[in-house]
Amino acid sequence: MHPIARSARISSLAVILGFATVQWAAASPLTVAPLTRISGASPFATCAFGASVPPVPGETLYVNAEEEPWLDVNPANANNMIAVWQQDRWSDGGAHGLVAGVTHDGGATWTRTFAHLSECAGGNAANGGNYERSSDPWVSFGPTGTAYQISLSFDANTARNGVLVSKSANGGDTWGEPISLIRDSGNRDVSYAFNDKESITADPTNSSYAYAVWDRFTTPSGTSLASIEGLIHSRSFREPVWFSRTTDGGATWEPARNIYDRSEFNGTIGNQIVVLPNGTLLDFFDEFFVHNNSNNQRGESISVIRSTDKGATWSARSTVIGASLERGAFDPDTGRPIRAEGGIPDVAVDRNSGKLYAVWQDSRFSGVDEVALSMSSDGGFTWTAPIKVNQTPRNATAADEQAFVPQVHVAADGSVAVTYYDFRNNDANPGVPTDAWIVHCTGNCANQASWSDEARLSSASFDIEQAPAARGPFGFFLGDYEGLSSIGNNFVTAFVQVNNGNAANRTDVFETRVSP
Repeated sequence: MHPIARSARISSLAVILGFATVQWAAASPLTVAPLTRISGASPFATCAFGASVPPVPGETLYVNAEEEPWLDVNPANANNMIAVWQQDRWSDGGAHGLVAGVTHDGGATWTRTFAHLSECAGGNAANGGNYERSSDPWVSFGPTGTAYQISLSFDANTARNGVLVSKSANGGDTWGEPISLIRDSGNRDVSYAFNDKESITADPTNSSYAYAVWDRFTTPSGTSLASIEGLIHSRSFREPVWFSRTTDGGATWEPARNIYDRSEFNGTIGNQIVVLPNGTLLDFFDEFFVHNNSNNQRGESISVIRSTDKGATWSARSTVIGASLERGAFDPDTGRPIRAEGGIPDVAVDRNSGKLYAVWQDSRFSGVDEVALSMSSDGGFTWTAPIKVNQTPRNATAADEQAFVPQVHVAADGSVAVTYYDFRNNDANPGVPTDAWIVHCTGNCANQASWSDEARLSSASFDIEQAPAARGPFGFFLGDYEGLSSIGNNFVTAFVQVNNGNAANRTDVFETRVSP
């Protein structure tokens, strides 16, 4: 542990929490409303599904722990919002199920519902939700108020896994039975396919269309997820982009298909589709080439492919936005990994101008991960040089400058907000004080000087090392993404905070509104 010299004032609340120094953001024109906790007691607390048999050494179920929220606002009724999250996280991946927080009064009150996307959540062989765990929650509203929820559902005890979609016609109060977009199974010792990091986007220009996209890891000589890193460097693998769409408002979905597959030893992750005002689809992702391919491309980048016919066909080659140079978050004092390893970009579009914004974790600015942003003004064909947008102060040690899990969104007036976590309030005490922040831009957002309006979202610093532990070396986990949307010119966010000292309820999801 090291002492950290920084100018900071003492907060009585921080003293109560055990953190001696708290560094606040500079005065900001942003107004952050009081936080509302939207998660509650787990509806799956007594569920017996999901444990590995025999148990995996060190496997832990964190009952009442919520992770990885996503949020969307109903464009037909701004008082209606849905946030979805993982409920009861397992240390070796996935959760008991996915829960949806629903409000019909603009966030004043929230109820909780769930779709049948796992056995703990009512999935069975008859409705197609008979999987032991769920993960990677995502929700998207169509222009008339239809909501689509998607899940990566899988077994702890077999190689079965799939991507499931459920639809709500009443703002999230109830959910239809899941539709399976893809189901994979097999002997991991012979062949293996695992679907991962799915997302769903309802087309804002056409209520009949919605799009699901994900990566699909395949290898002729399979392995468990725990050893994929070693497999990548020793055997053949592919991790192409898979896609499915509905053209009838979610009544049916087209068969899933591969839309981007460059070569062996090529991987993609973090796929997310954005629809331009003219209806063009853009799929953003992190892609990597372990070896040089036929185009002599190697390394990792944030990239995009496009479709001008609602997903019927896609460009064969990607446009590179910028190199992806993430290092991964870590305890500034001990070097212990935090499960925020980067490689998951977030994207947003200005529905009026068509300007695009992409953010990701990147170490190019200081040697540790911070938030990189690039902008496109021509529909994603060309991109500005990445700039740093997080306002984390330069402290005595570079390790405290880390910022991670960025999200980006554009409000109705064209202003842009980015949210992230950082360690600026770290000190020499055990644990890592962590805070959530939002930064705002109203001018030329490709100019770093335009990013100065920052506000603190978290109610108090929390210790990320009391969050649920994630698989293998990846460390403590809040989510690979958090929720960020807008109502008019105001931003709405849903994010996870740790409940310090409460091992029976380690995390909760909180919502707040941020006004310029």
